[in-house]
Order: sequence, then C-alpha cells, then structure tokens
Amino acid sequence: MSDIIQLLPDHVANQIAAGEVVQRPASVVKELLENAIDAGAQHIHLILKDAGKTLIQVIDDGSGMSETDARLCFERHATSKIKEAEDLFNLNTKGFRGEAMASIAAIAQIELKTKLATSELGTCIQIEGSKIIHQEIISTPVGTNTAVKNLFFNIPARRNFLKSDAVETRHIIDEFQRVALVHHNIHFVLNHNNSEIFNLPSSNAKQRIVAVFGHKTNERLMPIHEDTDVLSLEGFIIKPAYAKKKRGEQFFFVNDRFIKSPYLHHAINAAFEGLIERGNHPGYFLYLTVPTNTIDINIHPTKTEVKFDNEKVLYEIIRAAVKHSLGQFNAVDSLDFSKDKNLETPYSYKNKPISEPKIEVDPNFNPFKTESNFNPFDTNNTVTTKATTSKSNTSIPKNSFQKEKSQGDWETLYNGIESIANAEIEQDKLTPKLFETKETQLVKDTFQIQNKYILCTLNKGTFLVHQHLAHQRVLYENFLENITVKEASSQQLLFPIRIDYSKQEVFVLKNIKEELESTGFLFDEIQDEYVVVTGIPTTISESQISMVFEQLIEDFQEGIEENSFSQLDMIAKSLAKTLAIKTGTKLSDVEQENLITDLFNCKEANLSPFRKKIYTSITNKKLDTLFNLDKHA
Repeated sequence: MSDIIQLLPDHVANQIAAGEVVQRPASVVKELLENAIDAGAQHIHLILKDAGKTLIQVIDDGSGMSETDARLCFERHATSKIKEAEDLFNLNTKGFRGEAMASIAAIAQIELKTKLATSELGTCIQIEGSKIIHQEIISTPVGTNTAVKNLFFNIPARRNFLKSDAVETRHIIDEFQRVALVHHNIHFVLNHNNSEIFNLPSSNAKQRIVAVFGHKTNERLMPIHEDTDVLSLEGFIIKPAYAKKKRGEQFFFVNDRFIKSPYLHHAINAAFEGLIERGNHPGYFLYLTVPTNTIDINIHPTKTEVKFDNEKVLYEIIRAAVKHSLGQFNAVDSLDFSKDKNLETPYSYKNKPISEPKIEVDPNFNPFKTESNFNPFDTNNTVTTKATTSKSNTSIPKNSFQKEKSQGDWETLYNGIESIANAEIEQDKLTPKLFETKETQLVKDTFQIQNKYILCTLNKGTFLVHQHLAHQRVLYENFLENITVKEASSQQLLFPIRIDYSKQEVFVLKNIKEELESTGFLFDEIQDEYVVVTGIPTTISESQISMVFEQLIEDFQEGIEENSFSQLDMIAKSLAKTLAIKTGTKLSDVEQENLITDLFNCKEANLSPFRKKIYTSITNKKLDTLFNLDKHA
C-alpha cells in the first residue's frame, strides 16, 4: 500500500487558515486596524466599497515597514511581536499570531504601500492569491496604505455565504467602534461608498463615546472607578432609566482589547438587579486593566474570548464598583424623610426682601344676599353692591326682574348640551378599534386562553391560534397591499417631531429613506444624529413613531431583509412585528372573532411573515387519542 499522507501546498494551507481568521469583511477590518495601532499610528482612515466586498483600505501614519518586512508580513507565522512561548503571556500588542496578513492574501487581491520615516522612498507590493505579482519602489507618505480588493475572489462558495451589504456594513461598524472606543487618543475616519460615516478626532474616553453614539448619550453616562491590586477599573455605566430591550451599548475592554465575557456581564446584571425592568439590558463602557500574566488571550482565533486566572475576584469587584456608582450618583429616585421641603429656599429667592402678604376684603360682600346681578355663566362677572342694586332696581319692578333673571340663569345651564352630546357620539364613531367589525363572520364561538391563544371552531374543525403571530400575518398583508398595490396615504403632523439617534442608526435610515417615504413617512431633514419627521402613514399613531423606527433599524441591522424579496417587503414585516398585538393582551369576543376572520381571509394564513406556524388544528381523532378512546367508545 502506497503512502497517502502528504503536505498541503502553502496556498491551500493559507486558505484553510483564512477560514478561521477571515470570516467576513469585518474580520479584515479588525486585523488591519489593529496592525495600524501596533505601528503607532495617530491618524487612521478606513475606506470601504460595497460593504468591504469590493474594497477595504486602511491608511495610517504609523512607523511603516522596510522592503524586507513588507514581503515577510505576508508569510505564515511571521511576526515581530513574539519570539518564544513565554511571550504569549506578556502581550501588550494586538496582532501576534502572524496569520492575519497571510490569510488575507490567500483569499483577496492586496496592494501594500509602505515607507519608513528614515527612508526617502517606499515599497509597493501587489499580491493575488498568496503570490507576489508585482513589486516596485515608489514615493509614498510615511506609514502604511493597505488596500484589500475583491474579498474571496478565488473562493466563490465563501463569497456566496456573505450577507447583504447592510448586514456586512453593520458588522464592520461594530468592529470599527470597538477599536475606536478604546483608542480615543487616535483620530479615526470611516468612509463607505464615498460617504463619511464617522470622523472621530483625538479626545478623552467620554468624548469618544458621545461622538460615536450621539450627544444624547452624554447625559446618560455615570462614571465608575475602582483601583485594586488585581484590577484597575475605569469607564461609564448608563443610567437604569435608559436600559434598552436589545443588547447594544455593552462594551468590555481588557488591556485595550475588546472582549466578550458572559460571566462578567452577569456581574453587571447583578448590580442592576431591581433597578431595571425584566427583559431590559443595562449599558456600560468598562475599561479593565489587569496584569498580563493573569490573562490568556490566545484561546480563540478572533481573540475576543479570554481566560482570567482570578475570574471570581473580578466578578465581585466589578459588581461592587457598579453598585457603588449607582448609589453615589443617585441613579435611583429615593425618599429623604430627614428634610423638610418647606424650609428649603430656592437660590433665586436668596437675596430677595421678605414682604408682608396683603389681604383685600370686600366689606360689602354678603353671602346671604339673594338679590344680585351675579351670573355664573358670564365671563365678565362682578359682585354688585347694595347701593348699585337698589339704584338699578328703581326703574324695573323687583318681582319681574327676579323672575326673568332666574329663568335666564337656568336656561344657560342647558346651552350647548345638545352639541356636546353630538360631539361625543361623533368622537365615539371615530375612535379606532383594534379590529374592524366584519359584515360576514367565519366564526362565532371563540375562547381566549392565557391571553395568548384563541380557541375557535370553524366548519373545517377546531383550531388553536397564536394571536400575536396571527395579527402579524394580517398586518403584513395589509401593509404590503397598501405599499405595493394601493397608493400609500400619509397624514401630516401638526408639529414636526425630532428624534435623536446615533450616527450608525441614522446611516441605516438614510439607506431606506426612499422606501419609508413610499410607505407614507415624510422627512423634513435627516442629519448625522437626528431625523425630523413631518408625516406618518395613516395606519400608525404619532406615539408609535419612535418604536417603529427603532424596530426598523434593529431589523435592518440584523438582516431581516435576507428573507425578503425587497426593501418594501422588509419594511412591511418590521411594521407588522412592531404593531401586532402582544402576548398578554385581553381581547373581547368581537375582537377575537374579527381577528380569526381576517386571518383566514389572508393569502397564506398558516405561516407568519417570519415563517412561524400560526395555528394548529385539533381534530376529533386527536382528541380521542388524548383520552385513549377508540372510534366506538
């Protein structure tokens, strides 16, 4: 039998290694940014085209490389960071494995321009599929300019697995933010398709957080500080009142490196216990510094998971520090019974003279007097004194005056009653109901179970319907019909509404602005950190605008459109998910019947817009099986 084991060619080995290091364009962005930081750059410019699929370019003013180093950086396991195994436990830099550039070169076309500060000329190298196809001496600024083009050009199967541009851009921005937040002393710029998304000058930690997530974040941050022998903790936590349903603004940095640690995240949740609603998540930006020999950052290829030697100690320190910050900055409203508010004087009244209050008394006022010209329905009421009353009664008989006046006062009580009643009736007619009453009903007998399911009997049998998913299907088909078939109607807002967002969220809204306008939304302006809405679809209310936009942004970033045939379909799905009745909503008998009728009038009543089963049928045979009965029983 001949030998069957053989060494793999270098280009094949590099492509296999690229599967671990380069998962998507965001992986390339992370590696190139970290290389620029290790080179001591103070200005880093990231340029993207087509979410990094066509171009990922990083320009820095770091130390640069010599001609020899420029060639060696694309070889496997070539690194300047470590020389022996012990160096792995004393790392102060980002890249150290020596696999990133070799892996990227194996599945992309790279053009590298670099120059040392001590050299007059620089080096340009072009690589395609791990092979150097061109090298020359050029004139270039000090630093490194790396352009990665046509990612996965030689592995079409991997390229087909990439998500849409919106999803890949979100992953890139996530990596960019993680690097920019911890290195606030470096100037970062991000451009995507010739549009500037971020321009972050050198600043302090708080200013960088506000620059990334918008000025609204400034008032929500509470500082946190703790210094011990095993841990130095700095950073900010977000006030409990601003906790969100989704996990967005949660960042752990250890020794200037972003990490994911469910165990330490639990420490934050433990400190916020009882301060935020169930289902909400606290926000935080925590910068941890620990001795390098107490942490292992080489347990995962992406280096986002680490192993601590004293994890339990760190847990208790972080939990206590967060609790201390919450108490120190009065994050929770409390009652102080030791103070008397009557003794507290506002600062504006500090130097004002004290004046004696004056009391005015009408000596002619008589509460028992029956003769008066006082009319409770007259806006120009005046109290008539005895002298003026006797004077005015000289020309008019007393009895006739009292009779006519009394009769007029009683009649005014009923003025406008009819118009008010009519207005109430008309208002009741215009009040929107959850489900419109149908002329013909498919079902009459329904029963709601746990405010979640509806049990109903139709001609086809008995059905158990999930009310939330059923309403999603009904709304989805209605929205889709209004958007695509009918002309979308819009209602103009009396006062334009301004909503603040981060730059990343505004970037998402800009990309779907035309589709939103076709659904009925109208925008006055869309700036870097806010949008101004002047019109909304008639199917939503003014109070739901912010909720709808937040869900749209989240769905768009998470890739809900992957299962949609168009952006309009994605918007219809997102609106249906946001506005559908929630589990736990009590429905009247009429609302239950109308929901079931609307559901079975849909084109695809068995599945929700997200391909989830809406109902299940309960046949007589299935009921007999539950009680172990045969058909003769």
